[in-house]
Amino acid sequence: MYRIMTADEAISLIRDGDCICVNSFVGIENPVELHEALERRYQQTHSPKHLTIVSSAGFGVWDENRNAEGYIRAGAVDRLICGHFGAMPSTKKIILENRFEAYNLPLGCISHAIRAQAGGIPGALSKVGLDIFVDPRREGPGINQISTDSSLVKIAVVDGEEFLYYKLPRITVALIKGTAADRRGNISFDDMYMSGDALSICQAAKSNNGIVIVQVDRIVDMPARPRNAIIPGCLVDAIVVQEPEARDEALTALTGSFEIRYEEWDEWTGRLEALTSGQKPRSLASHIIGERASRELRKEDIVNIGIGIPEMVSQYARRSGMLDHITLTVESGGIGGFPASGPVFGAMIGAASVYDMANQFDLYNSGGLDICFMGALEVDRYGNVNAHRGPGAYAGIGGFANITAQTSTVVFCLTFNTKGLAVSRDEDGTITIDHNGSVPKFVDELQSVSFSARKAIANGQKVLYVTERCVFILTARGLKLLEVYPGVDVERDILSLLPFPVETGAGLTV
Repeated sequence: MYRIMTADEAISLIRDGDCICVNSFVGIENPVELHEALERRYQQTHSPKHLTIVSSAGFGVWDENRNAEGYIRAGAVDRLICGHFGAMPSTKKIILENRFEAYNLPLGCISHAIRAQAGGIPGALSKVGLDIFVDPRREGPGINQISTDSSLVKIAVVDGEEFLYYKLPRITVALIKGTAADRRGNISFDDMYMSGDALSICQAAKSNNGIVIVQVDRIVDMPARPRNAIIPGCLVDAIVVQEPEARDEALTALTGSFEIRYEEWDEWTGRLEALTSGQKPRSLASHIIGERASRELRKEDIVNIGIGIPEMVSQYARRSGMLDHITLTVESGGIGGFPASGPVFGAMIGAASVYDMANQFDLYNSGGLDICFMGALEVDRYGNVNAHRGPGAYAGIGGFANITAQTSTVVFCLTFNTKGLAVSRDEDGTITIDHNGSVPKFVDELQSVSFSARKAIANGQKVLYVTERCVFILTARGLKLLEVYPGVDVERDILSLLPFPVETGAGLTV
């Protein structure tokens, strides 16, 4: 039977050595009050310690002084297993200092492993991750030098087919953020951007004789409608009521509490960007890439668009009218709306449906997407891509590996080089490379592999690499120069700058 507690009382239920699973998505839907109560307890008592924390998509709020950052820095955590670390600024830095073990697994594979554990199965099989960094024959999932646990990802052969087997530690504590608890303890998510892995996490914790702690905005008298009760009260041990901070209407719109028609997406996107992003205007190179990449869209496509330069694809799809004829998706579970970005990445404007995250990755892993647009840090001569690890920096793979593993058409959106790149374009569309950047994107050797060209060829996927000056296509022999934009000199602006030869030949569009 659940009890209503303060955050400090609820956190006192956590023991040394527990494995905590957090339901959140990058920077949204974090149970902040529970994390900060855990820090208070640790600062006062140095307990709970030796914790393991698991999160499919990471758990941060883009602030190194809030949420879990303090108690992680202080030493309460021995091991982190996450899909993404981007919203955790201090944590992702000290991981590289070997302060504790840290492992990066594809977001969808963690989600499915949690669901498997909820059903009493130790782990989950997946073809996602084969031949990229997480594959134990390559690097394995450990991020730093002390992260050597070989039990998290193993090779498995079933009926002659090769898979990766993802196995998580036994989850003993669930930390969840919900909207409301009714008098039966049922938890609804009406004012949330997503429900993520919430139900699976709770089921996994209970199957391991663990505890479930839920932070909610309010207690309500009227029982939730059965389909709206995401977590049944019988799974809940502690409910913590924390009145939410006031929200701007633009953020409330992301909960789906009122209808936003397609014609209004522009307006609400602008309001969100003004409220949350603070981003510099996109460069001309990004616009060129986004416009060219958007031409790969076809009517009725089911689509995923990554963050960064790929976000420009949606802008040009809107201008061309194609946005009205495709279905956008986001990893957290949203379908049929317009993905938000910045601190609220994972939410959607005008979503038609938001279901559990594991179900979204069922769609992605099975090839349910028609096309995706992803960013890239580096590309090698064979067409392999590094999108998750830069020099001295680590954000994590997130959903990238799941999204690109089986999607029919994969479009990487990246500048040819960076750090000082300057491009201009005349009214007639002629492009001039005024200054090349000092950091190349096309390299002899990747720092890490996020996307396997060899697997893509075997799967029959179409793979394009769209830059501000040209387009490459993946072939069985590696990269082939497919298209050169007007005004770009093939030798001077492309071939002479590549550290490896590429095929040109017939079919080149100039």
